[in-house]
Amino acid sequence: MEVKRAQNILVTGALGQVGSELVPALQERLGMERVVASDVRSLPPDRPIREGPFEVLDCTDRSRLEEVVEKYNVGTLYHLAAILSAKAEAQPELAWRVNMEGLYNVLEVARAYGCRVFVPSSIAAFGPSTPKDLTPQDTLQRPGSLYGVTKVAGELLCDYYALRFGLDVRGLRYPGLISYTAPPGGGTTDYAVEIFWEALRQGSYTSFLGPDTRLPMMYMPDAIRATLELMEADPARLRHRNAFNVAAFSCTPAELAAEIRKHLPHFKIHYQIDPVRQAIADSWPHTLDDSAAREEWGWKPAFDLAAMTADMLAQLSARWAVQGV
Repeated sequence: MEVKRAQNILVTGALGQVGSELVPALQERLGMERVVASDVRSLPPDRPIREGPFEVLDCTDRSRLEEVVEKYNVGTLYHLAAILSAKAEAQPELAWRVNMEGLYNVLEVARAYGCRVFVPSSIAAFGPSTPKDLTPQDTLQRPGSLYGVTKVAGELLCDYYALRFGLDVRGLRYPGLISYTAPPGGGTTDYAVEIFWEALRQGSYTSFLGPDTRLPMMYMPDAIRATLELMEADPARLRHRNAFNVAAFSCTPAELAAEIRKHLPHFKIHYQIDPVRQAIADSWPHTLDDSAAREEWGWKPAFDLAAMTADMLAQLSARWAVQGV
């Protein structure tokens, strides 16, 4: 009798902000060899992920994607490869190709090989006509950024594959994500990562968003846990499956700076507003209603603004001390 190989996990965009922490979390749960990390970039010498299978993979190349899925007997795809908001405005053609053609290829390959799929969405899927406070799970979505357009289209495409082909595809609308592992990656909410780096290095930071720009945020450990919990949830409980709102806390640059000053009293923040990113941020929600995620699969955040700030500063300080930064 032929022994069937255990199915493995493939992560696209593994060297990005989410992938740098999702890959080790998956490796810890499943074992090193069962998690295949991939990215369009080659693996750097100071790799941010632990040892394990790695493939250079451009998700817009469907034949290459299919080759990797077949080679490693992939049963679940975490599709993280994307061009984020600010970079998408600067390179719209590239953003459309990566965000839409790449997703289409992932869904088609997953359908052909019977894979489960995780596809992240974003608060960028909302727009200026969406309710700003406690933004509902199901609401008007008319984003004003190209990144947002690709996220709405991606949500709809995932829903189509679930309804038309029965594909088990799930996703979260990530708020702004704050992480000490990977450097900022071109998102509008990246000020909330940059501010910690500069607070520790320079004692000051110049924000590209205005002081009162309120946005939903989440510490990366919560985002990783939410991702894994959703993928492990009983499908019978999921009415939405795709693009769940998930919330932790909301803050402005001024409020985040004030929280940092509780630990670094001499920290100063300045403002030099980037009109493009400010316009994008102004179109996004202030707070999210994540009751669907709480009810359907038990979501609950662990970190509020104060807990995140304390841990972020401690983790970055310890990491840089080891690296001699």
